[in-house]
Amino acid sequence: MLLFVVVLKSLAELALMFIAARFILGLLAGKKKQTNVFWQLLDVAARPALWLTRALSPKAILDQHIPLATVSWLLLAWVLLTQAKIDMCLQLGPSACQ
Repeated sequence: MLLFVVVLKSLAELALMFIAARFILGLLAGKKKQTNVFWQLLDVAARPALWLTRALSPKAILDQHIPLATVSWLLLAWVLLTQAKIDMCLQLGPSACQ
């Protein structure tokens, strides 16, 4: 069970990093971001989390707000998974969590 929590936490961290890097590179690249190879790679990497948010969110949420909603639920998931990992490590002992 600890491995499952660690894997989910890692996936949440990766998705958050992809979205943050995509945002920062989008600011730096400006209007030419669609032709930037690195932005396209980050967009492909962030797409599953963004797609999941779009699929689960009501249609009243605009597409431009989907990245913010994605970051919001990913941060919440990361906090909850971190708490679960800490609780499991306290129960199992420090040798299980190294």
